[in-house]
This record gives sequence, C-alpha cells and structure tokens, in this order.
Amino acid sequence: LRRGQPFIAINCGALPANLVQSELFGHEKGAFTGANARRIGLFESADGGTIFLDEIGDLPLEAQTNLLRVLQEGSLERVGSHHPVRIDVRVVAATHVDLEDAVAQGRFREDLFYRLDVLRLHMPRLRERGDDVELLARHCLAGFRDEHRVRARGFDASARRALRSHAWPGNVRELLNRVRRAAVVCENELIDAAALQLPVTTPACAGANGADGLGEVRVHAERDAVLATLRESGFNVSECARRLRVSRVTVYRLCRKHHLELDALRD
Repeated sequence: LRRGQPFIAINCGALPANLVQSELFGHEKGAFTGANARRIGLFESADGGTIFLDEIGDLPLEAQTNLLRVLQEGSLERVGSHHPVRIDVRVVAATHVDLEDAVAQGRFREDLFYRLDVLRLHMPRLRERGDDVELLARHCLAGFRDEHRVRARGFDASARRALRSHAWPGNVRELLNRVRRAAVVCENELIDAAALQLPVTTPACAGANGADGLGEVRVHAERDAVLATLRESGFNVSECARRLRVSRVTVYRLCRKHHLELDALRD
C-alpha cells in the first residue's frame, strides 16, 4: 500500500530546462559544473510512494525519454552515472495541453503518451461546470471568511447571474481571486456583480426565452424572499415560517434548495 508513503508534486513547467534531468532523476558528484555532491532526485525521493507530474506537457523531449525508461524498466540513472537505481513509484500526471495534438506535432513522445494513458480523467473547464460555479464561489467565500473578518456572507441575484454567464478564461484561479477581492471591498452581506467586477446581466424573461427564462426568474425571486425573511426574523426558523405562512420543514427544504446555510448566515 502507498498510503502513508511519500507524495511528491512537481510542476514540470516550472523546472529550469538545464536542470530538469537533475531535479527529476538526481546527479552524481562532478556530473556537471556546480555538482559538488551527489543529489537524490525527486523520483528517488518518492520511492514506494506517488509522484505527481503537473503540466507534464511542458516536459522537454530529452526528459520524456528518461521518464519513459523509468516507467518501462522501474529504474533510473542519475546524471553522470551508468548504474541503474531500482525504484517503485506510482505516477500521476496532469496537463492543460492536448497531448494527442502535441504527439501529432512532435512535441510529446507517442510511446510515453500511451504509457501514461492508463486511466484518464477529464477535468472540465470552469465555464463548462454550469451551476457548480456558484457552488465553488460559495466554497471560496466560506474559506476566505474563516481566515479573515469580512462582512460578506453570500451572493445576490446579480452576482449569481454574472457567475453563471462569465466565460472564466482564468478558470478556478480567476474565480478565487474575484471572490476574495469582492469579499474585501463589499460593504454588504451579499456580494453583487459590481464587487466581482463582472458585467451585470439582465434576468431572462418569458418573452425572450419562454418558460425556462421565467422559471429562472421565479427561482431567484424565491431565494431572495426566503433570505430576506430569514434576516427579518433574526434567522429564527419558526418566525420565518410564520411570516412566509409555511411549515418549518418547508423553510428547511427551501434553505437546502437554495444552498442557504443557516449556521453560516447566523455567524
């Protein structure tokens, strides 16, 4: 079992081109200018565990050749040595590059691609995640609130529409930065689209998009009404239910439906 064994993460795109081999596979004393002592590489350090090669599409071709040898033979040679060192490492790789396209262009070894392509997981871009964008934004805000004393607790209707309609070219990093900045500058409990520095979009209406657009407007109106009544009642569920003329069970159901976390709102 590899649980409890070393886990080493490497950003291949951040490794200096002239030191990639040394960083990954190590070197012997005197292997090159400045190599004053033997160095154990990252693969050897991960022996028995797992190594995560982030942005593997940026790995130079020469290093790809040595990586292929490690995967095929289960051994490596430090730079400046001809003695193989046996290792047992699980390799996990990730990249934003289309590796099949890189193979076609000669930028990535085909044999290495098929050696790595055992179990492939596609991570959709943020703009392809639909309603998950709002869920991730709330998660980012909750984490930021745990670390900093900010007033913002959620997002208003304009912010939610903006989160769903934005193209997110910077993916999750862009979302995280926009949410953090908005939490700092926002003077209200609910962040709006302006605080996120996103354009305000107009809700779809029945005349433009038919029943689907009207349904979206109703959903947002229902959420805003529940949240406003909770605030007016001091987040007392019984009082909120009385004002809305529904049962306590319905209030809890509406809170789950609209992702309103009562404990967080009461803080």
